[in-house]
Amino acid sequence: MKLKFNPKLILGLILIGTSITACKTPQTLQKTTVSDDSLMTLVQKQTFNYFWEGAEPNSGMARERIHLDGQYPLNDFNVVTVGGSGFGIMATIVAAERGFISADEATKRFDRIVDFLAKADRYHGAWSHWIDGPTGKSKVFGNQDDAADIVETAFMAQALICLREYYQNGNDQQQQVAKKADALWKGIDWDFFRNGQDVLYWHWSPTHGWGMNHAIQGYDECLISYVLAASSPTHPIPASTYHKGWARSGAIVSTGEKYGIPLILKHNAPENAVGPLFWSHYSYLGLNPKGLQDQYADYWKVNVNHTKINIEYAKQNPHQFKGYGENSWGLTASYSVKGYDAHHPDNDKGVISPTAALSSIPYAPEESLKAMHYFYEQKGTELFGKYGFYDAFSETENWYPQRYLAIDQGPIVVMIENYRTGLIWNLFMQAPEIKAGLKNLGFKSPKL
Repeated sequence: MKLKFNPKLILGLILIGTSITACKTPQTLQKTTVSDDSLMTLVQKQTFNYFWEGAEPNSGMARERIHLDGQYPLNDFNVVTVGGSGFGIMATIVAAERGFISADEATKRFDRIVDFLAKADRYHGAWSHWIDGPTGKSKVFGNQDDAADIVETAFMAQALICLREYYQNGNDQQQQVAKKADALWKGIDWDFFRNGQDVLYWHWSPTHGWGMNHAIQGYDECLISYVLAASSPTHPIPASTYHKGWARSGAIVSTGEKYGIPLILKHNAPENAVGPLFWSHYSYLGLNPKGLQDQYADYWKVNVNHTKINIEYAKQNPHQFKGYGENSWGLTASYSVKGYDAHHPDNDKGVISPTAALSSIPYAPEESLKAMHYFYEQKGTELFGKYGFYDAFSETENWYPQRYLAIDQGPIVVMIENYRTGLIWNLFMQAPEIKAGLKNLGFKSPKL
């Protein structure tokens, strides 16, 4: 989760691995109109390069962040992120399917990742938020947050299920990768993270126990944690934990609205405030929200409305920040002019994060494509570099840092593909245990 970020921990950059020739940063970018299809392919390919060339070499996992501007200390450059690496696995499936890399290259990379994850520090099957790439040892993320992180683990598990489904009928090597991925997913003890109660707890540490005391309750980016926990064939949680814990015994439902657009669910923010847009992305990289409903919400409407609110906010631009409008919108947690911030309409610092608009493409394709064209064709190399669009920018402050975050890059590749072909949605939703888990929680979906 982004809100826990410590701006003092900055990851250095070592460029390693095999480069993708087609992904070299252009010296000048197209100033005339490029087709939607060509632009989406270019953005996917270049952004995927973060997880390919930019990966930590021993683990094959995604570095927490990469700075191309040289403004970073040289410690912590081997830190990899579990959630961001899960997004990277899904992005690599997309890359293999689109021919950005060969099938053999993808298989070898996946094999390296699953072998690393099997040997890395685990706590009741869960991984920590950060891991040291060369050693597989947990890396301290924050005070008392030095071990198990069930939300980051859920983001990874979502990807492992997709990987298993993608390779289960492949060649011998691919089937071996699928078996390894399946074993990792089934080894997560979701029920342990209830701490004997009817709610999931985010963190556990052999040193601090349940000291973080962070109950996971909706609504935010964590829905996938409960879906996976209820779907586990080995360590499931009861349905009551979802309804009493995540849904707060029904208190998750909201009658609030913004600009006349219903929120539907109560965001973990001040009354009727709207959370950052990554809440509509992370759980839905694999979980298909189209037609997904339970007794609390229609999740397609939840995400579409969340996106529409962001677009309307940018059009109204109450603080009169430079550049805001229908072509430049999207507030989420990202780098900010001063450190790092969870941007949303009630916490606007004049910073646009490209991932917010681009990863929302299934929900607002016309508006997302307008933003994509604007970012690429009008902002050019100010905003588009070696690993795709930089993490954030501010036209008001003339601020264009050449920096990337794994958790922002991954959803761009995956959600564009879900919009184009539904690839990752289809892989995840076809998993038999996911179908059973969703039904157990009372969900309805055309995919069930």
